[in-house]
Amino acid sequence: MITMDDKMQQQQLNIDVPPDVADGVYANLAVITHSPAEFITDFVSMMPGMPKAKVRARVIMTPQHAKRLTRALQENIAKYESVHGTIKEITDPILRGPMAQA
Repeated sequence: MITMDDKMQQQQLNIDVPPDVADGVYANLAVITHSPAEFITDFVSMMPGMPKAKVRARVIMTPQHAKRLTRALQENIAKYESVHGTIKEITDPILRGPMAQA
């Protein structure tokens, strides 16, 4: 009997990353909003002491994909911390930047 997991493991995904995307963008703030149909994440680059920040990328996904992304991030953070140690969270609001509402 072939299960859904077996079918997914048999499939290979060929991902092409165009050069302009491969360079990536730097973001030090993410603002997340949502509706019943989608989650919208704006990745923002803000400079210390500057009142204006620029959205560098916007990612829109379904709630199901957002939940899968959350799970994948949790798993990868756990793997990272098992090799490099616990990631220290910044608790000082001055260093953390403005609080975004989601």
